Amino acid sequence: MAPSYSTRSPAGSIYKHDAALDASVGKDGIDYTRVNLLRNTAVAKLYEDALRYEPGTSISSAGALVTSSGKKTGRSPRDKRIVDEPSTSEDIWWGPVNTKLSEHAFLINHERAVDYLNTRERLYVFDGYAGWDPKYRLKIRVVCARAYHSLFMHNMLIRPTEEELKTYGEPDFTILNAGAFPANRYTTGMTSNTSVSINFKLRQMVILGTEYAGEMKKGVFTIMHYLMPKAGVLSLHSSANQGPQGDTSLFFGLSGTGKTTLSADAARALIGDDEHVWTDTGVFNIEGGCYAKTLDLSAEKEPEIFGAIRFGSVLENVVFDEDTRVVDYSDKTLTENTRCAYPIEYIPNALIPCIGNHPKNIVMLTCDAQGVLPPVSKLTSAQAMYHFISGYTSKMA
Repeated sequence: MAPSYSTRSPAGSIYKHDAALDASVGKDGIDYTRVNLLRNTAVAKLYEDALRYEPGTSISSAGALVTSSGKKTGRSPRDKRIVDEPSTSEDIWWGPVNTKLSEHAFLINHERAVDYLNTRERLYVFDGYAGWDPKYRLKIRVVCARAYHSLFMHNMLIRPTEEELKTYGEPDFTILNAGAFPANRYTTGMTSNTSVSINFKLRQMVILGTEYAGEMKKGVFTIMHYLMPKAGVLSLHSSANQGPQGDTSLFFGLSGTGKTTLSADAARALIGDDEHVWTDTGVFNIEGGCYAKTLDLSAEKEPEIFGAIRFGSVLENVVFDEDTRVVDYSDKTLTENTRCAYPIEYIPNALIPCIGNHPKNIVMLTCDAQGVLPPVSKLTSAQAMYHFISGYTSKMA
């Protein structure tokens, strides 16, 4: 008889053999008879496991989980690949950003990830949603070996209720995060031992060679960025908030241009800080949390974000005092890209559900250091359309 495994409900109780989970996780190659599989694990349990099994993990004086993402402290865009297969090949703008990977090479990476995950003593499964509008939301399953990664995606995806979890069924997309295990550099299409690859035909994403959690977040956005236009709606790399009169504002911009900071306004309701979809009825957030840069963060400058860093939040690659556990947000010894992931409801004025009206104001945070646009510009509708379609922005000075 095959040994049983235990998994946990959101309330933390142990139960045996979740039939729906057995069927779907098994299809991804995970040998659920051999590993301790923990599903949608309680936050406190994830804290305990991270502290017990993951070196370099601590608790900050504010109660956040402080962790390390290892050698990679940021995303690896040059190692990102999309599988070139008939059902999607004609719909992707191939080039230096969207680089092709063969189906065969993806299967090699998939097998490598599965083999690694099947050797772990415990695996974490998080079943969540991408998209607050029920009409467009996707069921995303994350399978990973680190408690830190599970807690990160617990914060960044939309958390299902206990009832929704019982009837969750098959996921629409599965992320297999085997980031502690390297890709084979000699596999065709690899440029290093890091590989982040997405297969739209199989509805799977595989991560090798990087433990930076932001790869999962950006992977979900890549999936939505492909599928939402096919559904007739527009995916946006922007933050959004709403005023007392229901006036929605969008803030477009690359990483570090101010989307999270500007959207966290005490006088306005936060819809989301980074990823949205614009439909015929309004705007909805893709995520269930925020991923804020913390370099030089202070309670005076950004009180809403500073206050969100507490029990349940994840701080990445920050430096803290060994005795007091107080984080020094000005210290960039480990990386300039220090980050915190927290559930959106940690922002006091978050709009739940995260769905807003049609935008009244659109702000393009170009971070222009080249003088194409003046520091502050008011654009006509034609100019706004031109700069949006051309994707104009400037790299940070």
